[in-house]
Amino acid sequence: MPHQKTYAAAFVDALLDSMSDDRMVTLIGSAPLGLGPERHLTEELRHQYPDRVLDPPTAEGGVASVGAGAAMAGARPFVDLLTGSFVYLAWTQIVNEAANGHYMSGGKLQVPVTYHCLEGVRGAGAPQHSQSPHAMLWNAPGVEIVIPSMASDVYGLIRTAIASPNPTMIFSHAKILGIESDVPPSRTPIPFGKADIKRHGRDVTIVALSICVHHALAAAVELAEEGIEAEVIDPRTLVPFDEETILASVKRTGRLVIADEVPQRASAASEIAATIAERGFDYLKAPISRVTRPDTPIPFSPALEQSLIPSARKIAEASRALCMYRNQ
Repeated sequence: MPHQKTYAAAFVDALLDSMSDDRMVTLIGSAPLGLGPERHLTEELRHQYPDRVLDPPTAEGGVASVGAGAAMAGARPFVDLLTGSFVYLAWTQIVNEAANGHYMSGGKLQVPVTYHCLEGVRGAGAPQHSQSPHAMLWNAPGVEIVIPSMASDVYGLIRTAIASPNPTMIFSHAKILGIESDVPPSRTPIPFGKADIKRHGRDVTIVALSICVHHALAAAVELAEEGIEAEVIDPRTLVPFDEETILASVKRTGRLVIADEVPQRASAASEIAATIAERGFDYLKAPISRVTRPDTPIPFSPALEQSLIPSARKIAEASRALCMYRNQ
């Protein structure tokens, strides 16, 4: 029977099982759950594997280099890069070195490193702590990109990431660590490139990433009370990306809303919209709608912050507008 577990607990379970199965798995950086109330869960990792949990200084570029180099030498490090806003300090190590290692060595090297960070608008984090780099990384070939939204996914996706021969970047939204969801009794890896339909519907497709999956499900409940059945799809990975599941859904519903908590210009939502417009234009009954942040820095004020980010209300409004489109 499924049982409830928090995202953070499932996250740590995946690391514990990976370290148990493979002695080459190490944790570089011991605070992948940040400094919040879930932080204590990682103590079990240190307790069980004291010689495989390393505490480097706060130096993202150097830590990312150690991870890439160790992976090239045969280890399988899970590297904690802390806050997503500071991943840019490790950009060249990720997109120039880890991403290109296999190609530049003519296939002689593998780089099985897993990087992780906490991204997103976290509540009074101001612009410097509110970045979400996953869209930028999607523009850099060579790295697998994973964005789990729920406890039911994060365990299996981390297991796949650590076992992958390729460099992988996992983005966890800082606000979802304590959210509980049903997890299956059997804990197995989840293959990359397979989207999950979180809720089935016939009237509008909502593709949502990370924390926006939770907003989209809340919006779907609201819409159902009005007779609008929304289908909510969580891609779970951007590289590889499951275009087929989204196309099949849009073919059924004829309408597409994409929700992602990043600035709209050149966002993941923009790329998904372009892909569906290219391959599924004939399915569409209305223009594609994107629910994102505006192209502006995030203010410190929590009230102003909330006015800028996607919400269930904004997703519901966008979905409702598409369903009314033919009636205008």
